[in-house]
Amino acid sequence: MRKIMPPNYFYFLLIMLLITHFVFPKYHWISSPFRYIGILPILFGIILNLWTDHLFKKMSTTVKPHELPSTLITTGPFKISRHPMYVGMLSILLGTALICGTVLTLLYPILFIILMEVLFISMEDNNLTRQFGDDYLQYKKRTRRWI
Repeated sequence: MRKIMPPNYFYFLLIMLLITHFVFPKYHWISSPFRYIGILPILFGIILNLWTDHLFKKMSTTVKPHELPSTLITTGPFKISRHPMYVGMLSILLGTALICGTVLTLLYPILFIILMEVLFISMEDNNLTRQFGDDYLQYKKRTRRWI
């Protein structure tokens, strides 16, 4: 059975965010031209995800949260977050919500955090602890989960 991966949740929530914005276009909390500040977190999220994905490939380890990784990556974006890909996806959702500027779209970044926490992060922490033991526990002490 194929597992639903974090990017699938991200894409689904991004599509739902856009649908919500166009179906319920009222209740703007931020107006134009200030909404376009959302481009910055979107660009940040794209760069962060590309950088993180590059590190996974460079270190020849899995990006899939349900598989045991072969390498503990603690460099690059992993110095500031234990889950930089999730931070990148969250940043894109938040930036899109800013561009839309409607109140309801802000629910999707929050929902993304909840889904990642419940479905993936605890499993990943357990896998990393099992695979790398004290090295991961030390890394976990000095590096935040999100930012």
